[in-house]
Amino acid sequence: MTGMSALWLPILLSAGAVFIASSVIHMVLSSWHKTDFAKVPDEPRFREAVGALKIPPGDYYVPYAGSMDEMKTPEFAAKQDQGPVMIFTVMPPGKVTMGKYLVQWFIFSVVISILTAYVTSRALPPAAPYLRVFQIAGATAFIGYTAAMWPQSIWYHRAWRTTIKSTIDGLIYGLLTAGVFGWLWPH
Repeated sequence: MTGMSALWLPILLSAGAVFIASSVIHMVLSSWHKTDFAKVPDEPRFREAVGALKIPPGDYYVPYAGSMDEMKTPEFAAKQDQGPVMIFTVMPPGKVTMGKYLVQWFIFSVVISILTAYVTSRALPPAAPYLRVFQIAGATAFIGYTAAMWPQSIWYHRAWRTTIKSTIDGLIYGLLTAGVFGWLWPH
């Protein structure tokens, strides 16, 4: 077992490496995620109709059923058949400032690195071989960056191509984290 206090440098450097890699993926290789979202047909009319509703920021499901019993009613079935059936997120209006999102992403990356350090430190002693550290840290980080995305496609119809691309991103992040942990593992 390795003490967590010996892993602060790989935690921070792996989070930094993931932050840089994700920036490259999303800014330099922007076409990779360009098809994650599609444009709504007749967007001006859609924005006018939906905007008039003044829907507060949040997550929504249409048609909405307040209970399992309501989901079993013929009225709800008719709404489902008629459509539209949507799951959507409403964000606050205004200019998108990336600073807040980037800080949150970095904090998330630090959390994944802390969890990776915890699992790896419980499994391996100081001076463990690079490849063993790489295996444990890489698998843990990969799971942390990707596992929660799959239920979005399973239950909420998120496009599978988006989930697969994000899983590939997570594999890159996991490999970077593994490399940093393997390189800086205490001896």
